[in-house]
Amino acid sequence: MTSEFLHLPKIELHLHLDCSLSFDVVRKIKPDTDWETYRRDYVAPSKCTDLADYISRAVSAISLMQTREHLRWVTLDLMEQLREDGAIYAEVRFAPLLHTQQGLAPAEVVQTVEAALAEGMAQTGVEARLILCTLRNFSEAQSMETVRLTEQFAGTLVVGFDIAADEAGFPIDNHISAFAYAREKGIHVTAHAGEAKGPESVWETLQHFHPARIGHGVRSAEDEALLAFLKSEDIHLELCPTSNVQTNVVATIEDHPAEKIWRNGVSMSINTDGRALSDVTLTQEYDTMRRVFGWQKERLLQCNLEALRHAFIPEEVKARLRARLLEGWGGFQE
Repeated sequence: MTSEFLHLPKIELHLHLDCSLSFDVVRKIKPDTDWETYRRDYVAPSKCTDLADYISRAVSAISLMQTREHLRWVTLDLMEQLREDGAIYAEVRFAPLLHTQQGLAPAEVVQTVEAALAEGMAQTGVEARLILCTLRNFSEAQSMETVRLTEQFAGTLVVGFDIAADEAGFPIDNHISAFAYAREKGIHVTAHAGEAKGPESVWETLQHFHPARIGHGVRSAEDEALLAFLKSEDIHLELCPTSNVQTNVVATIEDHPAEKIWRNGVSMSINTDGRALSDVTLTQEYDTMRRVFGWQKERLLQCNLEALRHAFIPEEVKARLRARLLEGWGGFQE
């Protein structure tokens, strides 16, 4: 049975390009890939050991994304996935330095993905932007190189800077200067935190990186003072429920604290994280939130409106997308 959420307009803020390769695009790049191999190499199991285990499952996909042609195919494929899922706006993130194994310069990588995103927008009607990621395991020099790429591509579809990967395995020290540079240059910032580590990770990320949004941030629910701070400072949490179960942040979906975060008045949205790695769509995430927590259309609309309010795009673009959201969802708000 088709979900009633499928054709409703949606906003997605937390979406990794290299974790979202469909079977079709993998087979296009690597024609001998069968379904069993795809499921083994490009889709994470429903329960990984931890975040590091989950992230390791992206290695196969990254290895396929090393030429201009393949980067273009993967980007166009993701845009089509978004169209099929009813998305009207998405912020797609990736780490350019991971795609230089066959000789592309980092700037060439960004230029290629940015051009493909523009092409995909024209083909699908889905509005989209790019966020460039540094990684926890990167050096200070690599983080600085990534944030300078974000600055270099200002005025294009590149709109923000992020830090991703295993927060439990690597401290923040190498990245403080890059985020200070972003703040100095007025670059929009989000940051992964409160996923593999507890609320202390969110606190230090807020203190040193000053992001407007937190990627995941799910373990903020363990600290009432942190929830109050997030609300007072209007810090948006990009929640990814299915991914949080896979990475063992929570044992089961029933244990997910999305309801507590909502009740505490923290701005939040529902996202997929990696559409292939987590084997999920926004439509399926919404169905899960309704089935498990009883969330109805009014609340999910509000999550979309909050996502849009915290998107890294100009107000005139937000106004146009907001009108589409309200029209599509029936115009009601909580």
